[in-house]
Amino acid sequence: MRVEELLITAFESLKINRKRSFLTIIGIAIGIASVVTILGIGDGVKKTMYDKFAHDSTEKYQTAKIYYTTGEESAMDGFTQEDVAKVETMFPQVKKAYLAHETDDLNLSGTVGEKQGTYAVSLINKNSAQAKLVCGKKFDRTVLLGGDHQALISEALAKRQYHSAYKALGTAVNIDHRNYQVVGVYRQHDFYDESGSIDKYGADIILAKAVYYGGKEMTSGNSLKVKMDVSAKQAAKLATKIKKYLNKHGSAKNNGSYEYDNMEQMLKQFNATIDIFTGVIAFVAGISLFIAGIGVMNMMYISVSERTQEIGIRLAVGASQQNIMWQFLIEAMMLTVFGGMIGFIFGGLLSHLITPLLSQAMVTGITIKAHISLKAFMISFGVSAGVGLIFGILPARQAAKKNLVDILK
Repeated sequence: MRVEELLITAFESLKINRKRSFLTIIGIAIGIASVVTILGIGDGVKKTMYDKFAHDSTEKYQTAKIYYTTGEESAMDGFTQEDVAKVETMFPQVKKAYLAHETDDLNLSGTVGEKQGTYAVSLINKNSAQAKLVCGKKFDRTVLLGGDHQALISEALAKRQYHSAYKALGTAVNIDHRNYQVVGVYRQHDFYDESGSIDKYGADIILAKAVYYGGKEMTSGNSLKVKMDVSAKQAAKLATKIKKYLNKHGSAKNNGSYEYDNMEQMLKQFNATIDIFTGVIAFVAGISLFIAGIGVMNMMYISVSERTQEIGIRLAVGASQQNIMWQFLIEAMMLTVFGGMIGFIFGGLLSHLITPLLSQAMVTGITIKAHISLKAFMISFGVSAGVGLIFGILPARQAAKKNLVDILK
């Protein structure tokens, strides 16, 4: 019997018991959908994190930031122009190095109202159109360029310290031993924006960067940005070498340490952890496939017992035992492959529905999107076909071993 005839015969046999075939297919589909959903979410999380934090291989130059820390709350400059020159001289792959000050998530000591403490401060070069003022005004151009010492504070902080946003206007706040006049109160944003980046208006206090740092930008800074003519894979290694060099030869090596966050290494560790969790959860979800496989085996045993006369007729007209076995084995595999494809589709849809909810639940604000890879498709197809083969072979062999004489009796 040709393969085409076996497929047609198997399909027609499944159509005879539609309800039983449908329920068996649903069982396989649920198991595959569970596995595909887990894989889609896990791969989506890994891809999102890698796209956001890894070096971009499409860029001509790779960039990295090395920062200086002393373990103190107030900012301290650890880089000078001499350090910039050393880095550019010692590392030919560095095309440009320049000083930069931190502007996001600064935790600075100060006094607001009568309350002394540590406040989250952001520094800005320009006003944001997304920032909504409750009262007062935004910084004007002269302040942004380094003029008067003015500050904006969040509505929550104003109500907490002054009991009213309007009462905060005109008061003085002391940040890092300098006084600033409150000229506006803004509605505080979430700490992270939709892309996962820090939102400056998620801080307690906003200051003009030029005012806070004064004229220090061109001579010193607390972080160093380097532009490197290397591949994305080599960028982390080179940045690590620069960090080690600065810890030995940097101008402020005795007062603190130079640090570099190796995101490539962190991402590898993160991905390994995600793979472990995904594997464990997928294994648990895969138990339903085992149960569905038993259902396939049970259905095929029932089908063999009900079709004894059909098997006898086929044997009588010349069908071989191998033909009989393949007929029932193909029926089992068709059931599971159909279920696998349906499960793959529903698993993909379900993972795309769950990831937005996962993004909302994450405090980072990073938008996660499900990623259904070729690996997930191959797993769903291969596992479903394997289930049909494993759980269908025993009933198929039983059918093939039926004796024509015993059937005629």
